[in-house]
Amino acid sequence: MATLPSPLCEEPPRDGWSKKRKELSEGLRGLFGAASREVALKLASELATHWRRSHPKVACRIEEHIEECLSCLAFPDSHRRRIRTTNGLERLNQEIKRSTRVVRIFPNPQTCLKLLTALAVEQSEEWVTCRRYLDMSELEEQRHVERES
Repeated sequence: MATLPSPLCEEPPRDGWSKKRKELSEGLRGLFGAASREVALKLASELATHWRRSHPKVACRIEEHIEECLSCLAFPDSHRRRIRTTNGLERLNQEIKRSTRVVRIFPNPQTCLKLLTALAVEQSEEWVTCRRYLDMSELEEQRHVERES
């Protein structure tokens, strides 16, 4: 009987990584919940400093990629969560999955593309007419205030 290679037989390391991961998650949550970009950058610097000794790769990633992640802070508070998460995209993907399961077999690629286009148009119309995904008046107000300053 064949045995598994030794790394697969061993139990996972019990070095408390799940506790550390939770700590990192809480730090990142605080960072993305910051009131302004400046506060978030300060928190990111503190977070990177905290993790540098024990997990230098984590600290390096935070320092190198934080600017890309904080672009959502340029928007009003009510927009930030919807911009920084993928909930809208996941919802659209679920709808596509549900619809393609109903059809099951497409005669050609064009029919599949037609279905996907119809779903995307329907979602866009829903956001524009009934349920607004983002209230653009808040963004316009913020931009107006920024121009006057």
